Amino acid sequence: MTVPTLGTLSGRKLVTDLQSFGLQIGEDIGGIARKGGAGPSDHKTITIAGQTVMVPVYTSGAQRSPFQASPPDQSGVSTLLRDGQTLGTIHFPAAPRFYGLSTADGIPYWKIALLHGRDTLATTVHQTCIRYADRRTSCQFCAIGQSLEADRTIAYKTPAQLAEVAKAAVELDGVRDMVLTTGTPNVVDRGAAVLADSARAIKAAVDLPLQVQCEPPRDHGWFQRLRDAGADSLGMHLEAATQAVREKIMPGKATISVDRYMDAFASAVPIFGRGQVNTYILAGLGDSAEDILALAERLITLGVYPFVVPFVPISGTPLENHVPPSADFMKSVLAPLGRMLREASMKSTDIRAGCGRCGACSSLSAYEQ
Repeated sequence: MTVPTLGTLSGRKLVTDLQSFGLQIGEDIGGIARKGGAGPSDHKTITIAGQTVMVPVYTSGAQRSPFQASPPDQSGVSTLLRDGQTLGTIHFPAAPRFYGLSTADGIPYWKIALLHGRDTLATTVHQTCIRYADRRTSCQFCAIGQSLEADRTIAYKTPAQLAEVAKAAVELDGVRDMVLTTGTPNVVDRGAAVLADSARAIKAAVDLPLQVQCEPPRDHGWFQRLRDAGADSLGMHLEAATQAVREKIMPGKATISVDRYMDAFASAVPIFGRGQVNTYILAGLGDSAEDILALAERLITLGVYPFVVPFVPISGTPLENHVPPSADFMKSVLAPLGRMLREASMKSTDIRAGCGRCGACSSLSAYEQ
């Protein structure tokens, strides 16, 4: 029997379903994966219907998913099934070549930065946060300390290390952009200083578009300093749409109110440009679709790209058993949001660097078309 490809199916719908349900795999098949860390995690990377996406596989929900993948062949090709019925073929990309290298002092490159999606390099510069150790202040979805405890990363990546790995990733694997995020080290610059140092070193080593991500610093002059250091785009992540949900899910971070974020966005957009300032919104934390869309409308008016992704509960966090949003809920958000972005002529393909450009954690970009 010839197994059909997925190009003839509704790739957009299928990706939305997979990212909501997750994917059962019979064994640890290698390839590109991520466990723990500061952001959406417990994923594997797959290519489906021509799109490279991150799909939950290590979550408890994924073990009950109606989607299954057969063990891939030597080229990474696997059969995708739903409730035992064959849908078509998918591909598990091989690990990039730069993963096989180490620094002069013996640190594997993959402990310094990881490949996300098809061609985005990403790192958490400071793998610590002032709020993480205290559950009264920590974000309940965050696992920034897990990968450090499991020896899958190092606590601080120096500018020189980041520049070395970025150069290798471009030359060996064709990486097209890089994301620099950080745990929050203080309540003044909120990580902007270390990001500026990192961006400056990377740009001196390789011509690679960069997005830096941090909470809004008290001094908005940091936006120009980050731009001058080489940052091409900026991420400041609200995570949730309403202040009530933010206070429940991320009590420490919620002390920076939605209104303060809006003030920061208004300062940053003239410096980075319309669409080059992004914010991450996790759908499924308790905000309604209407709440998310109302916030998105405000953001788009300011020139901020709202990158909405389905919440993925990470094992070992207080929200590990939180039910992720349904595929229908995601479609109720992404379809009208895609129309809003089209009408505003704001596209993920115009973002110079960052999560919105990568798009692997959400099917939003497909709804823009």
